[in-house]
Amino acid sequence: MTTTTPGPGVQEFELASMAAAIDLACASVARGGGPFGAMIIRGGEVVARGNNQVTANLDPSAHAEVSAIRAACQQLRTFSLEGCTLITSCEPCPMCLATALWARVDRLVFSADRHDAAVAGFDDRRFYDLFEKRPQEMWPMAVEHLDLPNRTAPFDAWVAKADRVHY
Repeated sequence: MTTTTPGPGVQEFELASMAAAIDLACASVARGGGPFGAMIIRGGEVVARGNNQVTANLDPSAHAEVSAIRAACQQLRTFSLEGCTLITSCEPCPMCLATALWARVDRLVFSADRHDAAVAGFDDRRFYDLFEKRPQEMWPMAVEHLDLPNRTAPFDAWVAKADRVHY
């Protein structure tokens, strides 16, 4: 996994896309959803967006990344997202990573990490431990961490929301 800090090596479009994913996550919290947002990008264009809909849909698999992947596949009328990048507000859980791999996403970029999520009550670290036996350098998809200063904004909004649905 590569960690990238904003600077000359990071394209403006990528920064804007990550900011939009973080905004999606914050908007999800405001609507009663979980603090996660994701987008599928291809050729410099947004193909699809997704936010966490676990409690809204009573579906434990309705994570932001899975929602974005499902929408992108429908939009592109294919099950393969080769040539696409998954931009997500937070490091994907193992289920979302596996979905991105099955969808053949070329690249994944996230901002907040599993430790940021754990602080807000989304502690999936035990699930990650199941996947640590194969280093990400051996994966068929590039995984990058884009560390933005506002990466925890969705979690801050979540923690501040008094009527949130814990899960």
